[in-house]
Amino acid sequence: MSSSTDALGTSAAQERSAELEQLIRKDPGQFRILTGDRPTGRLHLGHYFGTLHNRVRLQDLGVETFVLIADYQVLTDRDIAENLTEHVEELVLDHLAIGIDPERSTIFTHSALPALNQLLLPFLSLVSIAELSRNPTVKDEIAHSRQSAVSGLMFTYPVHQAADILFCKANLVPVGQDQLPHLEVTRTVARRFNDRYGNGTPVFPQPDALLSTAPLLLGIDGTKMSKSRGNAIALSATPDETARLIRGAKTDAERHITYDPGTRPEVSSLVLLAALCEGVDPHAVAEELGDGGGAALKRRVTESVNEYLAPIRARRECYAQDRGLVRGVLRAGNQRAGAVADATLREVRAAMNADY
Repeated sequence: MSSSTDALGTSAAQERSAELEQLIRKDPGQFRILTGDRPTGRLHLGHYFGTLHNRVRLQDLGVETFVLIADYQVLTDRDIAENLTEHVEELVLDHLAIGIDPERSTIFTHSALPALNQLLLPFLSLVSIAELSRNPTVKDEIAHSRQSAVSGLMFTYPVHQAADILFCKANLVPVGQDQLPHLEVTRTVARRFNDRYGNGTPVFPQPDALLSTAPLLLGIDGTKMSKSRGNAIALSATPDETARLIRGAKTDAERHITYDPGTRPEVSSLVLLAALCEGVDPHAVAEELGDGGGAALKRRVTESVNEYLAPIRARRECYAQDRGLVRGVLRAGNQRAGAVADATLREVRAAMNADY
């Protein structure tokens, strides 16, 4: 995909996302969302301002929301899934703490839904090896893989993701720009299945991307915030741990604080973090700090982050005291999602004349 084609695709997705936001406000009940994360570690501020708070917003608007804990997909870029049970429970705790309501949203795991994973088989017949090889997101993930060789799971990841989305017939998927190629695979799978087996009646929707407008937050080392790089502030971090991490954050030698992501990315990321936590414009934060320098900036960020996260951390600590509740949330979510997946698989079998 050329850069010009990519730009056109992103522009179209942005325009469509603006239309979708208006439709959501008018009639949220017509939408069903699939979103989720891999359980590879604690969720952090980059996740929160990038996607998590948007999930809560959509849930609270009345959009039916499915939250996938993608435990099988942990294996896409590593040989074994270490500490999987702990990571899954931590992910549930993070979602409960930020405001995901298990009575209104369905939290579930890959491994608990055999019917979802069985959809992968017919879906794989609908895409070619050449199409999977050209997927730019897969190329990037392979380049950064922890594995010495590319596994079949990594290579077919976009089709597995199509099963994640289509098992519940989600028609809206919140994504970042880098995930647009994955969603296009899902739309292709849905279209081809309908054309091949639908008999004029579509079995699957072609889901739209709800493109995230979330700003990029850098890690404390000035690179992309990531669980695997150890440069992120976890939602569950203590106030002292948060202060220590921010004190060690990379800045620059210029004392006057400005918000200019293009030329001062590290300083601007810290300014932005304070602004997001305070609900104000980042330029206003920079202007208030003026010639205070990096030390004043880091104090401001520490205070803002700790104040913002205080209620989230308190709720998380409360939920963490009852692991039975966490397991109960997951069991209930797996049961609800499993019933949906079973119904979809029955429909797929009937469409393929394999209902026997």
